Amino acid sequence: MTISEQTTLRNRKTDLIYNMDTAVNYGIRFLENVRERLDVCVDKNGPSVIMKSNIYKSNYVKAKNRGAKIRFVTEITKDNIQYCKELSEIVSELRHLDGIKGSVCVNDSEFLGMTTWSERQLLSPVIYSTEREVIEQQRYIFEMFWKKAEPFTQKLKEIEEGIVPEIMQSRNSPVDIQNRVLDLLKSAESEILIIMSTSNAFHRQAKSGSFQTLKELGDSKPWIKIKILTPKDDEIEKLIIILNKPNFAARFIEPLSKVSILVIDRKQSLVAETKDDTRQIITEAIGFVTYSNSAPTVLSYVAIFDSIWKQTEIYQQLKEAHEKLKIHDKMQKEFINIVAHDLRTPLTPIIGLTEYVRDKTKDVHHMELLDRVVKDAKKLSYLNEKILDVTKFESKLFKPNKEVFSLNELIVNVIKELEHILDDTKKIKFEYHFDTEYLVYADSRRTGQVISNLIDNSIKSISEQETGRGVISIDIERTNNTITTARDDCDPQYMVIVIIKDTGIALDNEILPRLFTKFATKSFQGTGLGLYLSKNIIEAHGGRIWAENNKDGIGATVSFTLPLTNKVI
Repeated sequence: MTISEQTTLRNRKTDLIYNMDTAVNYGIRFLENVRERLDVCVDKNGPSVIMKSNIYKSNYVKAKNRGAKIRFVTEITKDNIQYCKELSEIVSELRHLDGIKGSVCVNDSEFLGMTTWSERQLLSPVIYSTEREVIEQQRYIFEMFWKKAEPFTQKLKEIEEGIVPEIMQSRNSPVDIQNRVLDLLKSAESEILIIMSTSNAFHRQAKSGSFQTLKELGDSKPWIKIKILTPKDDEIEKLIIILNKPNFAARFIEPLSKVSILVIDRKQSLVAETKDDTRQIITEAIGFVTYSNSAPTVLSYVAIFDSIWKQTEIYQQLKEAHEKLKIHDKMQKEFINIVAHDLRTPLTPIIGLTEYVRDKTKDVHHMELLDRVVKDAKKLSYLNEKILDVTKFESKLFKPNKEVFSLNELIVNVIKELEHILDDTKKIKFEYHFDTEYLVYADSRRTGQVISNLIDNSIKSISEQETGRGVISIDIERTNNTITTARDDCDPQYMVIVIIKDTGIALDNEILPRLFTKFATKSFQGTGLGLYLSKNIIEAHGGRIWAENNKDGIGATVSFTLPLTNKVI
């Protein structure tokens, strides 16, 4: 150790001072040694001691004039507010902190402190130290106080204008917490907002007397608005009925996270976490609780309450609307089903008798008129069957009558039938080349209905063009995808894809996402039921159906899959 280090070590010391006069002298010398910084933290007596002492006061002024930065923390009260105003003029910055005991004073190289402070006598020894470790420790303590303290101007405004200071307190004593809840409820003047996290939380508060207090408040202060959000059970519903008054409202919610919220007059909040929701006694169930009268904090809980309250209102409206729609939908389906069945009965003889009369007539004009009647009657009959099919699918009554048949042959027969009834003015060419015969296990009549629907849509798409000319191509491809059915052999079945492509008008982008839904159409020529039925028929076989516009922008392609029979594999 060098001589310089030995000298420094001898100069470093820590003293305990018991004499009042000696303590004052140490204090004066401490202030005289201030060069660049002075940090002071004293209790509420400190400002009066300093401002009443000319020596202390003048040394603060001198230190500030030397360019020292003086930071001062104390507890500012109504009793010492005048001294604090004067003190704020001779320090660089003054702050307030509740509950300070004793004092901590640190300058550039010294520490001076005591556990109690009085202007007349020493109640405990003064501690003086030049030890570097002690000084650094006390500076650290002061910095913690400084960060927690609030500006002098803010505290001054609170005291002079009678503003209640913002408080954020945490409590974990269940008895104190419940007493605080009851006190808060009784202090309400305009509004009480309550969110119960669980039904058990509601029952515990009911047993503790909180809701009896609410009932009494509703009677004695009828202007107070009381709103409760809570999960429900039978007992809660009964209690809500008992509490029901003009100024009382409750809405039921699903259980939330284990946090209950109480807001009084939108000025105070109490947030309680549930430690063990299975407990029936509130002192055993409740955990950590936070009280606040800070406006931003309280209003954030108000926003949460208002948001959930509004959501429950919207949910209830949607629920009621949904129930009405269900009833309306049921009535509509029943009506459509009745009308469709009633239409089927007269349509059959109308078509049959009209065809009979047409075949017997010799008048060409009459024959053309009767042909139109038959054609339109068959359209009506076809539409009627679609409506009956829709009701069957929606009632979950459809069951495909599966059999093994040639898909190639079915497609050819459908095309020939459509070609037969196609107007001569529509120059539509059909293209299909099947190198392999595909046997499928499906409902042949319903599969034919799907193919007919899809090709008929392509015909309509082409006919909407100015030329009325176009091509419809039909291809079949086998895929490597399989499905497992409920058949006796239980072997996976390979799938086959039927691809129907046309050169008509492309599908509307607005319709495309909902193409296979009920009534999806932008045309007055169709009902929008054909593709909806096709989708249900294909999916009933374990397949799927989809559509897309052709890449060249001309026409569209619709594809669907069906299971191949295992017999050809």
